[in-house]
Amino acid sequence: MQELLSIIAKGLVDDPDSVSVEADAPTEDGTVVYHIHVAESDMGRVIGKQGRIAKAIRTIARSAAIRNDEKIAVEID
Repeated sequence: MQELLSIIAKGLVDDPDSVSVEADAPTEDGTVVYHIHVAESDMGRVIGKQGRIAKAIRTIARSAAIRNDEKIAVEID
């Protein structure tokens, strides 16, 4: 999952070297929270107008997680 999120984020930004994806330990209900870190100047590209790109990233990630019987959440930092 980290690789998928990393590939998506690197395709959107101007500085792909600054992209990193970290995963927290699963919570009580089994949800894993992934944090996408990008450069400050690329934050708008990853979030998009009215959060549309961020919402699309979350949708793709959840779809991939469902195939693996996982529960995830994605945060952009």
